[in-house]
Amino acid sequence: MTITLVAGLITFVFTALLTIAGVGAAFILIPVFIALGIEIHVSMSTALLLNSIAMIFASYRFIKNRLIMWKVAIPILIVATSLSPLGAYTSQFLDRTVLLWMFTGFLLFAAYMMLFYESKEKEEMSSRSKQLVSGISVGAFAGYLGGLLGVGGGNFIVPVLVWLGFNPKKASATTSFIVIFSSFSGFLGHATLGHMDIKLLIFTAIGSALGALVGAWLMTDKLNRKQVKLVIGFVLLGIAAKMIWNLLR
Repeated sequence: MTITLVAGLITFVFTALLTIAGVGAAFILIPVFIALGIEIHVSMSTALLLNSIAMIFASYRFIKNRLIMWKVAIPILIVATSLSPLGAYTSQFLDRTVLLWMFTGFLLFAAYMMLFYESKEKEEMSSRSKQLVSGISVGAFAGYLGGLLGVGGGNFIVPVLVWLGFNPKKASATTSFIVIFSSFSGFLGHATLGHMDIKLLIFTAIGSALGALVGAWLMTDKLNRKQVKLVIGFVLLGIAAKMIWNLLR
């Protein structure tokens, strides 16, 4: 009971923070759960399902506030889902360590852009063709590289959308919606192998839902455009630091 309660509290904290940035908390929760003594496959399946749960709750608020860019989100979702298997297939022919170092470099660059670069905002893009092209391009980039490196595509989608000039709040909200499906597909792969702990899932699901609601509320009502960019930048730095730690161990 103590471990599941602690896991639930930790899930709440990290989910609230990462919901603001539009990325799932699984990449942090998996090593935390393992450190608590939870079996690795149970940790992975639970964390992926929590991503979907959190983003469902967050997306409800984002939809009410009209922050999700549907004409961008749907192409990203379709193209990313289609190209992720190709990236996974290609990975067997390449040195994964080199690729992960390249990904870390991208994260550091993206974090710098979030923290210091101010792009010309294009949140009101009247041309459907421009939104479609942006969605397809970002989806291809995120889907293929996500599959290639075995990491969440949301880590690519948010900074690229902001770099293209989209409002950081809309970029974060749009990515949150996409994460629902990408995380759930990963969860199904683990769930079919029976890697679940119902007690752990109940406590962490409560923490995930509450954390997502708090994070979404902060993002929509309390933080301005620049503050959201800063949160995204620091989250990307945290992901990069974790990647470097794993690579140097």
